[in-house]
Amino acid sequence: MTTESQQATVHLGLPKGRMHDNVIKLMSEAGISLKKSARGYRPDITLEGFEVKILKPQNIVTMLAAGTRDAGFAGADWVSELSAEIAGHDHELVELLDTKMDPVRIVVAAPRESVLDSRFPAPKDGRPLRVASELEQVSKQWIARTGLDARFVRTYGATEVFPPEDADMIIDVTQTGATLEANGLVIIDDVMTSATRLYASSRALDVPEKRRKLEELVVLLSSVLDARGRVLIDMNVAEDQLEALVKVLPCMREPTVSRLHAQRGYAVRVAAPQKDLPRLVPLIKQHGGSDIVVSQVQQVVP
Repeated sequence: MTTESQQATVHLGLPKGRMHDNVIKLMSEAGISLKKSARGYRPDITLEGFEVKILKPQNIVTMLAAGTRDAGFAGADWVSELSAEIAGHDHELVELLDTKMDPVRIVVAAPRESVLDSRFPAPKDGRPLRVASELEQVSKQWIARTGLDARFVRTYGATEVFPPEDADMIIDVTQTGATLEANGLVIIDDVMTSATRLYASSRALDVPEKRRKLEELVVLLSSVLDARGRVLIDMNVAEDQLEALVKVLPCMREPTVSRLHAQRGYAVRVAAPQKDLPRLVPLIKQHGGSDIVVSQVQQVVP
C-alpha cells in the first residue's frame, strides 16, 4: 500500500559520466550528502523526501518525459537530441536551473586539408557528404538548416576517428577542442552550446508537495552557485569616511555596518563579485578602508 509520504517523494535522477562529479560536489556544498548503498546505483541521500537513482543523462531525459522520474540533471544537448522521441509523451520537461557547469560546444569539424579553400569539404565524385555523429537529431537538423547535400552516419563513440576515410565531417561534443585538433580536425561551425541543467517533469510540478520540495532544492543549489562567484570583504573605516566608502561598495542590498570598540569607527562587510577584487581593494583603500579581510562564501540566499 502506498502511503501519502511515499506519493510525495521526489524521484531524482543523478547523471553518470562527465557531469557526475560536479553535480555531487554542488549538492555537497549545499549540505546534501550522498552515501553509497549496497545497490550502487541507488545511493542514500540526506535530503528528506527525495529518492535517488544514478542514470545516464539521456535516460534521465526520457524518464522525465515518461513521468517515471520527477527531476534530474542532464545536458541541454541531450534534451535537444531526444526532442522528437519525448514529444510523444504526455509530460513536458521544465528547466528548473541552469548550473552552467561542465559547459560544452556541439561543433562541426572536418579534416584541415579538406577545408582550405571553402567553409565545408567539397563533395567527392558527386556523392553526398557524410556527416558522422552520435547525435542523430541534432545532426539532421543542422544538415537541414545548412541545405547541404549530406547524409547522416551514426557513430557509437570515437567519432573523431571517422574522417577522412569513413566520413567527410563530424558533429561532436567538445570542451577544449584538443581531441579534435589531435586528430587533424578543425572546427568549421558551431551547432549549439550545452551545460548541466536541472529539469523536472511537468507531472511532478502538478503535485504541490513535490513542487515545494523541488523549489527548495533549487534555492539550495542556486545559493551555492551564486556564492562561487562572490567573496566576503570585511574592512574598518573611520566615522567621517563611512558614507564615502559605502557609496563605492557593491553589495546585494546594503552593506552590513557595525560600531567598532570604543566608538573608533565602523566595521563594514559586503558580499562582492570575486572578479571585481583587483579593482575593489585599491578603491576601498582610497576611500579610507583599512584592515581589509577577504574570505570565501559558502552560500548566498537573497
